[in-house]
Amino acid sequence: MSTTKRKITHAAVGVIQREDGWVLLAERPVGKPWAGYWEFPGGKVEEGETARQALNRELQEELGIEVTSLYPWLTRSFDYEAKYDAAGQLDSPAKTVKLHFFTITKWDGEPCGLENQQLVWQPPENIEVSPMLPANAPIFAALNLPSSYAITNLSELGEDLFFERLKTSLGNGLKILQLREKQLSNQAFQTFAERVTQLAEPYKAKVLINSSNQSASATLNVAGIHFNSTDLMQVQAKPEAMLCGASCHNAEQLAHAAALGLDYVMLSPVKVTRSHPDEEPMGWDQFADLIADYALPVYALGGMLPADLHEAKSHGAHGIAMLRSAWLSE
Repeated sequence: MSTTKRKITHAAVGVIQREDGWVLLAERPVGKPWAGYWEFPGGKVEEGETARQALNRELQEELGIEVTSLYPWLTRSFDYEAKYDAAGQLDSPAKTVKLHFFTITKWDGEPCGLENQQLVWQPPENIEVSPMLPANAPIFAALNLPSSYAITNLSELGEDLFFERLKTSLGNGLKILQLREKQLSNQAFQTFAERVTQLAEPYKAKVLINSSNQSASATLNVAGIHFNSTDLMQVQAKPEAMLCGASCHNAEQLAHAAALGLDYVMLSPVKVTRSHPDEEPMGWDQFADLIADYALPVYALGGMLPADLHEAKSHGAHGIAMLRSAWLSE
């Protein structure tokens, strides 16, 4: 077996997203490698360019648009094997591509295929065009994660007020929440979780259980599990057929979550929290440094308010996770 190290090609990729959540996909035109495959627009980062500069240039050349608002997002590496055409001729050599994804929310101009490529808008949860370029296909699962994530706070609010606020939040668009109530007995947690999942179901909101309550979850109809940082480091393989996330506080935990291929992580504490007032927050700069070139969607956690979403995304986060501020009255 050859041990030759592949040269890494860097590419900047734009997830251009309308206000309704639909994203723009482009079909690779005849004459290019992987012709006929669909992908997010973008292209190779040239010598002396940053990924952001490359993306701006590529989208002007390919689509005729000027990006006015974008956020750094995921960075994922993908190994392409050599691809041959029907006649056995080499169509595309084996290579490793490091893809720097950005989400684009505002732009000037109307996208059009300046390289004779077909364009189509698609909802991330129901892509109808195929085949997708292999490196782009896993991105849709990440795109389907909401940008705001709530963690239950039954212990402080009490049952009546919590469920009142939960109903309000679901009506206002809450789509993902984690049940984390370590103070409850297994039976009490089971009853609480059943009530939450029944309320969430009509809204198609995803409910996950924190690993500290996992022993009570066997019979619950939930979307997945969220590992606390201690339990994360004991996990050897991602549980199948469920949404899986984890709490992380350092580079080692982030690396383990990525190696497991989890669906998302939370990184904390970004700011001072009431729960851990003596814990030194990392701040936005360290947060951004820790997730630079990171492959999984990251929720910023720790003192987050809804107004922090833009700041979080500007530093590479997928979104924000909130405990107390998720349940503030309107």
